[in-house]
Amino acid sequence: MTSIHARGVLNLALALTVTSVLQAADQKDSPKNDRPSLALRLAPQTAIAPARVTGSAELRGGSDNFEDYYCVTAEWDWNDGTVSQSTADCDPFEPGKSEIRRRYTAEHAFQSSGAYRVSFRLKRKDRVLASATAIVQITGADRFGY
Repeated sequence: MTSIHARGVLNLALALTVTSVLQAADQKDSPKNDRPSLALRLAPQTAIAPARVTGSAELRGGSDNFEDYYCVTAEWDWNDGTVSQSTADCDPFEPGKSEIRRRYTAEHAFQSSGAYRVSFRLKRKDRVLASATAIVQITGADRFGY
């Protein structure tokens, strides 16, 4: 009877060890640890001054439950001396229930010609979580003889 009891304890210990290893692997590969990537698009990419440009930023991939990206500040640096920010008023984060915002848009009017390197950043307090840049080319009307 001792050998059966010993085998049962050994089997239980092995089962617990395998379960712990699988749980650790599940936590490591869990979608909530999947960091999204950030993409930025400007439309139009070329225009004649004065020009109104729309910026669209999108978080792609990753988990909707990624806490670092929940309730962040969106910052647009238009590279013409103008920076705009917005922060949503959010409920406290709840794992499995709260979802990150995936799309951000803003419009900006460029008054002068030039190549502008527009930057979009997602921030939590003073820490930048993700950033992306795109270039818009604004041409002066005088260049076309108007």
